[in-house]
Amino acid sequence: MKVKIINSSPYLLPKYETVKSAGMDLMANIDEAITLHPQQTKLIPTGIRIELPDGIEAQIRSRSGLAIKHGVVVINSPGTIDPDYRGEIMVGLKNTSDVPVVITQGMRVAQMIFSKFERVEWESVDELSETKRGSGGFGSTGL
Repeated sequence: MKVKIINSSPYLLPKYETVKSAGMDLMANIDEAITLHPQQTKLIPTGIRIELPDGIEAQIRSRSGLAIKHGVVVINSPGTIDPDYRGEIMVGLKNTSDVPVVITQGMRVAQMIFSKFERVEWESVDELSETKRGSGGFGSTGL
């Protein structure tokens, strides 16, 4: 699949780090380092704008190393880039740790994964089919 991209950052285009990687890393396109204080959230620009084909979304997710080692996560993970959005991809990062974390220029701050999606049409009905689970919710099927 080909995706049109405009890169206004000084960094290379996002790329897969290994042959079997699902996501591409996004880098911080900032003029100076940003300190994320404990429990603070900030939008981090990437300098990337894309044009996705219809039926494809880009999901913005946390990088596991940044999340596990430093407590920095994408606040609305996964964030969705819709196929009709043409603005700069911004990453909402939150520091969930109890120490400040510095985001530096060119730092890999999130990953972007592409996924097909379907649009639905609602069909209003009076009842739904029965299942073994029924209306059992959180934890109803055990651990």
